[in-house]
Amino acid sequence: MKREAFTKLCHHVSLQGDTGLSKKILPVVQAYRTKQQCKKLPVIWIETNCSGDNNIAFMNTADPYVGEVFKAIIDLLYSNTFMAAQGKDALKLLNEAAKRYKHQFTLVVEGAIPIKDNGIYNVIARTENYRLTALEAVKWLGPLAKYVVALGTCGSFGGATAGRPNITGSVGVRDVLEREVINVSGCPVNPDWFVGTLSHLLMYGKPELDDLGRPVLFYGYTVHKHCQRRSYFDNGDFAKKLGDSECMFSQGCMGPRTGADCPYRQWINHVSWPVKVNTPCIGCTNEDFPDGSSPFFVPLPEKAKKRETKKRMNNGEGDEA
Repeated sequence: MKREAFTKLCHHVSLQGDTGLSKKILPVVQAYRTKQQCKKLPVIWIETNCSGDNNIAFMNTADPYVGEVFKAIIDLLYSNTFMAAQGKDALKLLNEAAKRYKHQFTLVVEGAIPIKDNGIYNVIARTENYRLTALEAVKWLGPLAKYVVALGTCGSFGGATAGRPNITGSVGVRDVLEREVINVSGCPVNPDWFVGTLSHLLMYGKPELDDLGRPVLFYGYTVHKHCQRRSYFDNGDFAKKLGDSECMFSQGCMGPRTGADCPYRQWINHVSWPVKVNTPCIGCTNEDFPDGSSPFFVPLPEKAKKRETKKRMNNGEGDEA
């Protein structure tokens, strides 16, 4: 399959509300690997400062299940979540993989990177006489990787981990590496976005990226553009409270400034998404999430005013109105 056809496949599944992208992609990848006589995509996956929600979301890949994705697409060389090895054995595997697959593997980083106090606030490996922080691991593995993928909004931009007051000095992967990082943001990430990005890397190399380093395949349009309630917005028909069926812009929906295909991609088993169950989009793929989305359930024009008022109060510049 040519790259253009792959792009159309991703968009078709999204816009037509078809079954999951992984189901469509796996036969394509298998045919490509058979024709090209190539191996799976070698991946080193490290989890840093986050809640682990992205690997849980990835495990919710359905029809096919996550095991089939590993079997067809990903050669998982190391993962502190999925691997059985622990301690020294795990570190030995990590070192061997980094050396053997130098400039061939894709580094997947899930979570933000604490940089305050030399990164001491997130240690991803420890033995009797050795300690490896997330900061050290990313700086070590990043230059050795062929591609670097930041998985989730924390890994991409800092996300909730870097939200005010950010006492650990957490930042996105892009802020600690002097190289290009592919940001697959989301809190958590939709498994289709991750599987689709890795499949593109395997077959065609780096996908087209937007100005935030995210694959245009999945982040090229705003949630607002394809929202099923867009006609309500155009007619000025806004919900008066949470749970109403009209446009939720009045309830703090961030859709107009959030790049993602959630309205048609949908979530777990592709059956729903926030607006469908009467809650606003909170802009979880955005560079400034969550601070830029708060306070939640407050219309966009009022969010900035409230944040500025709170900032002035924190600086002792006046009383809250």
